[in-house]
Amino acid sequence: MKQLDKDIDCIFQDRQNNYWFGSNGNGVFRYDGRTLLHITDKHGLCSNFVWEIRQDVNGKIWFSTRDGICRMDGNLITNFTDSMQNAPYGKLNYTPGGLFFGHLNGLCFYDGKTFTNFTIHPSSYTPPTNNLYRSYAVYDVMRDSSGNFWFGTQEKGVCMYNGSEFTYITGKNLDGPAVRCIFQDSKGNYWFGNNGGGLYLYKDNVLRNITEEKKLGNDEFLRGQMNADKPGSMARVFAINEDLQGNIWIGTADAGVWKYDGTDFTNYTSEQGLSGYPVTVIYNDRKGDLWFVSNGDQVSKFNGTRFVPVVFE
Repeated sequence: MKQLDKDIDCIFQDRQNNYWFGSNGNGVFRYDGRTLLHITDKHGLCSNFVWEIRQDVNGKIWFSTRDGICRMDGNLITNFTDSMQNAPYGKLNYTPGGLFFGHLNGLCFYDGKTFTNFTIHPSSYTPPTNNLYRSYAVYDVMRDSSGNFWFGTQEKGVCMYNGSEFTYITGKNLDGPAVRCIFQDSKGNYWFGNNGGGLYLYKDNVLRNITEEKKLGNDEFLRGQMNADKPGSMARVFAINEDLQGNIWIGTADAGVWKYDGTDFTNYTSEQGLSGYPVTVIYNDRKGDLWFVSNGDQVSKFNGTRFVPVVFE
């Protein structure tokens, strides 16, 4: 049978229990428990560089890619990039099960029928026209247990929207480097992963930089003095999730995986079975199992001692 390609960028389990794997250059793979199906631009995918996979309220599968947004309905793949970019701007009116899509000048919300564009930046801000850099560009979106929305930005920290106003959480190096992931744990605490600043805990309206508290930073990377990885650091956090025992798992770009049990942090590296770094995907499936992608080329699970590659049979 076919095998997964290298450079896996995302994992998703749909409501029919199919697993989807998006790659950085070779399309999408779908595993139904028996067969691994490979889907590329030859089948209508708008790009083989797939960043995110999701399912809408109608059961259709959506792909966010380097070159746009497309939807798979049965065997038919339709490109919705123009529909999204040309949608009207307005207030975010959230519908349960709706999907967020990021694009150059803001965000788009799809409620299962229509697209609505909206922005999180102040009205006084004008995006530059001479380059593609956007300080308010959004890397991650999360809806919390109270219905608030949290947006991780390129340069402006974390933005929280309660339905009527926007609040920006900054400081402690959270703003400046990009916020790559946001997670709310089972206790209601918020965790932010930053590409340089590290791991943050936001609890009772107090922001803590856990990486700095534990002296696990990489100051040379953070200050732009050099693009240097640092083994044993927790400075470049790209993925955060929680297991059934309440442990928090942190995937880094340069130092493997960290586990926080509520008291201590434990670092896992290639010595415990990771194929390499970065670890940018930690996916929690419907059974509560965590899936890890290391170095883009190995999908694995943790057996309590080691990371064991997932075999598709």
